[in-house]
Amino acid sequence: MRIDILCKPGKPENCHGTVENVREALDKLGVEAEVHQFSDSRKMIDNRIYVVPALLIDDQVRIAGRVPAVEEIVNFIIERPRYLKEVSKVA
Repeated sequence: MRIDILCKPGKPENCHGTVENVREALDKLGVEAEVHQFSDSRKMIDNRIYVVPALLIDDQVRIAGRVPAVEEIVNFIIERPRYLKEVSKVA
């Protein structure tokens, strides 16, 4: 699973809350994921994101313009097909 957090170029400090909530959600679920933080205007344009911070999970925009709560991130991760496949192997 890949999680990208997009920030405004030159102001990555605005995304610290999102990064902390993503890490907390991953710890809560016990899931491993690649977490990347970008401050790239080109990536924002490519994904049609005009407000930050933005959260992308497996290259799909999930939240833009506000810091998501931990429970929201947990719900986004749980509904991903890759996560459901991993859980079904364990059960």
